[in-house]
Amino acid sequence: MEWINVGHQRVPEPAAQPEAVLTRPLILLFGTSVGVIVTNLFAPQTLVGLIGPSLGLSAAAAGLVAMATLLGYAAGLFLLVPLADLVENRRLILRMLACATACASLAALAPTAATLLPVLVLLGAACSAIQILVPIAAAMAPPDQRGRVIGDVMGGLMIGILLSRPLASAIAGSAGWRGFYLASAVAMAVLTLVLAARLPRRQPTGRTRYPALIASLGRLMREEPVLRARALTASLVMAAFSLFWTAVALRLAIPPFGLGQGGIALFALVGAGGAAVTPLAGRAGDRGWTRPATLASHLAVIGGFALAAWAGAAPSGGVLLSLVAMGLAAVVLDIGVTGDQTLGRRAINLLRPEARGRLNGLFVGLFFLGGAVGSAAAGLAWAAGGWSLICLIGAGFGAAALVAGRFDPSR
Repeated sequence: MEWINVGHQRVPEPAAQPEAVLTRPLILLFGTSVGVIVTNLFAPQTLVGLIGPSLGLSAAAAGLVAMATLLGYAAGLFLLVPLADLVENRRLILRMLACATACASLAALAPTAATLLPVLVLLGAACSAIQILVPIAAAMAPPDQRGRVIGDVMGGLMIGILLSRPLASAIAGSAGWRGFYLASAVAMAVLTLVLAARLPRRQPTGRTRYPALIASLGRLMREEPVLRARALTASLVMAAFSLFWTAVALRLAIPPFGLGQGGIALFALVGAGGAAVTPLAGRAGDRGWTRPATLASHLAVIGGFALAAWAGAAPSGGVLLSLVAMGLAAVVLDIGVTGDQTLGRRAINLLRPEARGRLNGLFVGLFFLGGAVGSAAAGLAWAAGGWSLICLIGAGFGAAALVAGRFDPSR
């Protein structure tokens, strides 16, 4: 019999429903689905330079385009994802994806910024369906394989995040930014049809009313020390991730690298190599190695920034060596970030089966706040001290996660 933590007690986990059979093709579908959906969240960061001028936005106001989708996503995490503990999950996901398809279509046709921005907020909120798909996969997996399954699905998510920028650049380069949103609408429509045919039903056991469901988020934070600890370390490493990927384009655009947009987009592909660690991190958690694997993840974040600082200082080995070192730093950093987040997801999905939607919403919402802090810090740090200060702050985020990880009670 498998046991789980509920508050401060250990109770047997409810048996899986007979229809909840998790096959390798279904795991692949989950991973592909979250990878497709998440491109909507990070692609606008690349498209800002095209959207702003076409809609008459100033350089300062154009930043609202990238912020709008993430703002909507954060709202969805706290207001829509908890519904997964109340509403049949398959129906909820399909409705959210149908909304995302409609919003992407409207974004492609938006005549003004005043029309586009609220549509992007709604698109981001609908994309929080990602955090309902991940708990479904976790719920279907046997407890002794949950880390592996979450790692596999998270691999698709991280690949989607890392490929979203170069993919958006490629589509926008040939079809404009409206072409990207049109392509996204088609992809979301196809995904909705596939999930309608393949996604199993999952009826939560909760009977709480929606206001009480939302009010329970604060209680979960108070009662679950694992959630608090893992959300804190995930926030810190996500801050480091956002700091690096926001500032690295600025560093690569100037000597000795001097890369254009095409070269920077290709560099972004390098970071996708870090997604390979997610299944390994999940398996490490399943084998009881959560603590050493978490420690290794935080050391990787610190080490990645140390290597990035050396590469950015233009050592005497030449531009090619510096560029290779910067790419390796990106991979090491991404390994650390994905490792921590995969282990964190595994830990919180072992807590309360009846609250998986809320737990995942809280966890992801909090680490996205960390990402926002990292993005904001990047501009200030770049202006104040350049690449050296960026790397110092990033390593500081990693060191803070290392210290916070010592207070994590999960195993």
